Amino acid sequence: MTELIAFLEPDQAVIGRRPAIIADLARLLPESCLISDARELMPFDTDAFVSYRRMPLAVVLPETTAQVAAVLKYCNDNAIPVVPRGAGTSLSGGAIPQEDAVVIGVSRMNRILEVDYPNRAARVQAGVTNISISQAVDADGFFYAPDPSSQLACTIGGNIGMNSGGAHCLKYGVTTNNLMGVRMVMFDGSIVDIGGKALDSAGYDLLGLICGSEGQLGIVTEATVRLIAKPEGARPVLFGFESSVAAGACVTDIIGAGIIPVAIEFMDKPAIEICEAFAHAGYPMDVEALLIVEVEGSDAEMDAMLERIIAIARTHGVKTIRESQSATEAALIWKGRKSAFGATGRIADYICMDGTVPLGQLSYVLGKTSEIVARYGLRVANVFHAGDGNMHPLILFDANDPEESLKAEMAGNDILKLCVDAGGCLTGEHGVGIEKRDLMRHQYSDADLAQQMRVRAAFDPKWILNPSKVFPLDGRNGGQEGHQSALADAERMAAGTAAAGRTAA
Repeated sequence: MTELIAFLEPDQAVIGRRPAIIADLARLLPESCLISDARELMPFDTDAFVSYRRMPLAVVLPETTAQVAAVLKYCNDNAIPVVPRGAGTSLSGGAIPQEDAVVIGVSRMNRILEVDYPNRAARVQAGVTNISISQAVDADGFFYAPDPSSQLACTIGGNIGMNSGGAHCLKYGVTTNNLMGVRMVMFDGSIVDIGGKALDSAGYDLLGLICGSEGQLGIVTEATVRLIAKPEGARPVLFGFESSVAAGACVTDIIGAGIIPVAIEFMDKPAIEICEAFAHAGYPMDVEALLIVEVEGSDAEMDAMLERIIAIARTHGVKTIRESQSATEAALIWKGRKSAFGATGRIADYICMDGTVPLGQLSYVLGKTSEIVARYGLRVANVFHAGDGNMHPLILFDANDPEESLKAEMAGNDILKLCVDAGGCLTGEHGVGIEKRDLMRHQYSDADLAQQMRVRAAFDPKWILNPSKVFPLDGRNGGQEGHQSALADAERMAAGTAAAGRTAA
């Protein structure tokens, strides 16, 4: 495959020390926590962004925060890159390692440590799967709101790294809106606790900085998350439209009217056909676009909200309106949507994009996306979180065809640029990783990127945490090859500020 994405050149000196590094790690960890055999390393050479693979130097699977701290201190002291990893469901290459890197996976740190209903909080280890939190508190009438499609497998640690969302984030917010505190291991092995069960914490909002930092500021080992009481009832409704443009315009008008359902999900005809063939959810097959709109509350509240939504849908020529009539039917509707990525994988290879656009631009961007993909001679299936404009075009291609693979990546880049140019951004919930790294300059100025890199350097002066991710590799403004210059810039700025303060005094 022709590769669009470059990696840093691995440090051959580190690779040459591999036997000694393995021996040192074996002294720090139980034997069962260290993986160094080439065959056993293979499952860790990529994540869900499977177009790229790199075999790591070693993989460690700690069981305690203390073990994470010991490994991270050792790697920092010996200038060994570290790649944090949850379940490897990242769609942006966020957990792909390099040949000179040690992967620190949190999958064995998978216990729910505390459930505190009076404070509506749960304290969990970073390797706990997303859905297991809701399952643990379901019988008591609570749930954890962020629900990415990979929630059966993805971990809370990974969700924090990428600030993951999901279908129900329209009403309840993404991970950052439901995260109350973390325990995190810093680059030097020190352990810090940030936030907690209180509604607000003193000092800087470091929690907001950490959530979405893609494992470049430290490794989260525990999290305190918000629990929400389950609503009295919930009802998903299917709306079928003659065109994607009409469906997009309907979403814009629903939100513009001040109506906030729990979720508004979009599928175009290719996505409808793919999901229906897999889940048999009863999706209408005679429409070009489908909205799944879920409302919640008492029967009276749901009826009132749906009456307003249906009235708006009729102004856009809605062709089908179908309310779920039972819990089983509702679950089937969501099974179809939640299975979209896996169902698509049954018929073709695909790249899933993750741009976000203002709601007023949905119809325009949908039309342009189809034009872009057609220009490359490929197909696209659109399925995404329409309520907050988080688009997920699935670009279909043949991974065994190098030319098609290259075209798929180029089409994806054009779509992401389109999202930015329409007033949106490169990512809504999948993160930047390596996938969008070289597009960062399309969204941010040199000054913007330099400031972001100064913050990163303050948390990780040697840039050992998740290298080759997020920031461009061209070396300008202290890009990762020139990260020492970014740190030097920050130090000069700090020195200048201090001198100015002394002069004023």
